[in-house]
Amino acid sequence: MAGEFGAVLRRLREKAGLTQDELERRSGVSVSTIRGLETGKRRNPRMTTVQQLADALALRSGDREELLRAAVPGRRGGGTGEAEADAPEAGAAQAEAAQAGAAQAGTAQADSAQAGATAVASPAVPPPAPAVRAAPAEAAEQLAKAVAARWQREEEQRRIQDPYPLPVRWKAASESLTDHWANIRRLPPGVPSGPLDLSGRLEGVAETYRSIPSGRLVVLGRSGSGKTVLTLRFVLDHLRSRTSAEPVPVIFSIGAWDPTAVTLRDWLTEQLTRDHPGTAAPGPGKVSLASALVDSGRVLPVLDGFDEMADGLRRPALEALNATTLPLVLTSRPAEYAAAVAETDVLTSAAPIELTDLTLDDLDHYLPRTTRKADRSDPAAGAWQPVLKKLREPSPDGSPAPLATVLSTPLMVALARTVYSDTPEHDPAELLDTERFPGVRELEEHLLDNFLPTVYRRSRPGARGWDPERVQRWLGHLARHLTELRTPDLAWWRLGHGLRGSTRTLVTALVTALVIGLVDGALSTAFGGSLAGGVLDGTVVGLLAGLLFGLVHWFTYTVTGKDVQPSAVRLRIRGRPRSTKWRAGSRLVIGTLGGAFFGSAYGFMVGLLRALSRHAGPASALETGLIDAILFGLIFGGAAGLSFCLLGLLETPLDIVSAVSPGSVLRADRRTVLIQLVFWAPVFGTAVGLGAGVVVDLLQGHLGQLVMDPMSSLMLGTISGLGGALGYTLTLTAWGQWCLLARVWLPLTGRLPWAVAAFLDDAYQRGVLRQAGAVYQFRHARLQSRLARRRR
Repeated sequence: MAGEFGAVLRRLREKAGLTQDELERRSGVSVSTIRGLETGKRRNPRMTTVQQLADALALRSGDREELLRAAVPGRRGGGTGEAEADAPEAGAAQAEAAQAGAAQAGTAQADSAQAGATAVASPAVPPPAPAVRAAPAEAAEQLAKAVAARWQREEEQRRIQDPYPLPVRWKAASESLTDHWANIRRLPPGVPSGPLDLSGRLEGVAETYRSIPSGRLVVLGRSGSGKTVLTLRFVLDHLRSRTSAEPVPVIFSIGAWDPTAVTLRDWLTEQLTRDHPGTAAPGPGKVSLASALVDSGRVLPVLDGFDEMADGLRRPALEALNATTLPLVLTSRPAEYAAAVAETDVLTSAAPIELTDLTLDDLDHYLPRTTRKADRSDPAAGAWQPVLKKLREPSPDGSPAPLATVLSTPLMVALARTVYSDTPEHDPAELLDTERFPGVRELEEHLLDNFLPTVYRRSRPGARGWDPERVQRWLGHLARHLTELRTPDLAWWRLGHGLRGSTRTLVTALVTALVIGLVDGALSTAFGGSLAGGVLDGTVVGLLAGLLFGLVHWFTYTVTGKDVQPSAVRLRIRGRPRSTKWRAGSRLVIGTLGGAFFGSAYGFMVGLLRALSRHAGPASALETGLIDAILFGLIFGGAAGLSFCLLGLLETPLDIVSAVSPGSVLRADRRTVLIQLVFWAPVFGTAVGLGAGVVVDLLQGHLGQLVMDPMSSLMLGTISGLGGALGYTLTLTAWGQWCLLARVWLPLTGRLPWAVAAFLDDAYQRGVLRQAGAVYQFRHARLQSRLARRRR
């Protein structure tokens, strides 16, 4: 039957007009494997290999079924099918034919067997495609819908179509930045090759990309030339005409990637999970859907902002991109890309294009239509006509006017429109004053500096008024914060990273100590009836809890350099949740070890202080401390392990199609944390209270005479439940750190306003910031750089 499969594969390949080399590049299956299958030298192909070949050939259902039948002896149109396991050197045999016969919308189960054994799919389940491939395929379609909806909203917010898009054009880039055309055109050796005609306009960017056989495009353009707008339009147009066999274009801000620390595929997976939390759900095998989508080639990376990477990272980034064959789109300023190319090589098989400048005719057609009609007697008259007429007059030395040079990029045209077209009291004629603006730099700085005062001078319905001077200071802090972090992504959960790690940990420990101390003092007073005793107990417990939670935060995040990430799951109390891939063992171990560590340290310090308060000797105090350390370590370890396991049962992944924005991610994380508080506090408190009695009974006599009356157990459980939940929230959750640092400390020190979330959303509505999935970004890197320099 292997000969039948080879004949079918060869016929379908030739029908698609592909060579074996081209099929290798599309499918990721080596050409030696393809040649071996077609000649019959390689028998019993894996079903994953068959599916890769079928996807690369873009087979319809009939041809796909024929290929599967040829690969699986006995397969009859989705009925029963048998598959012989691969050779022993390929590893343990997997019943991949059973996966091919699994339910189309359900799950697939593959039975392990020894080499040479067979596995038969249940005849009751009749699907046309393996579930191991169906899950990523379905996720890709959901991802395509989510990406299209997101960027459509973003295009409307940026007013790109108001009144119409600026005419972004491009031409083929320099040959020194271009790979061999034979590589770009995927031609076999010896076939004559010539350059492609890559010139075009914004509305044809998707067609230009599809005309490149390698699927690799580099977009070069100077600052403000419209690269980001082009990528946005490319994504929307490509999705509008995309077939199910094509990957989903997803925009990634490559400036946030450190290629020396994270591989490209791992970074793409992380970013995909961040911006589309639903892809964190388990996929086929032991990986997430995000990883499955990236690894299977169902994501087309649109890497925006290569020039925004740190100087020392561009060369390793280009080398890492050349180490893959992924189709991709890369944007950069020409100088930065050329410098990286000079250090290593061009992007392999990539066709580069370079954006061209706007012309005076473009400005004549655009700017007058963006302003109000000032003279009713002359409807064609407007504030820009005299300025544009003046720009057409030849200069004495024949060089273009500085204003004409400035307005040759879409960014500066957009700034000029905001400052002058949308503000009737501003006259653009002042831009022609050569004494005030002698050169290009002065004009660009004038437009950048007046952008914020202009947009914040206007009132927005339902929005609060902001002092422009304070806005300048707050946005300057954010711009400098991003510059120091070397990333364009303004993530609400990382706002506290503008502080030094030691400062961040100290603030976390102090606020946690204050909150837990107040809760403990109030509850101790209520249970014991003594204010002095409650204050003393609250002070001791608060200081100990602040110290311990501060140390946990320090070792978990500050030392390792990790971020406190928002939760990628939600909790469902009612109903049976569609659980994530939950590992009870790991959760039990982590919870038990963490609880035991906290309980041991807490018990030792409390026992030591209790003994010293009775004027016991050092030896007796040390013995009491060790006994309490063992006692509380067992109590808190068991309670924490149980609580973490139960929390895992309630976790369910987010939907891929859920709308994701910085605000929605913040609200989702807050909702998850609050549900965790409501659930975790009573569960943990009850486990501590009941566990205290159980542990005391078990250790009675072994560690001496132990006493734990019901009131003490109730008090310990109540305080531990609330204190532990609050400490966990403030130190180990993204929303807790947001509340502690962004909502309290940074506003208290004047770096940010008190209503941070409202301020960021308002800045987005005014066009100062833009949304890129779960994070904000400044409208343009030039604006961020200017604000950061002024803040410094």
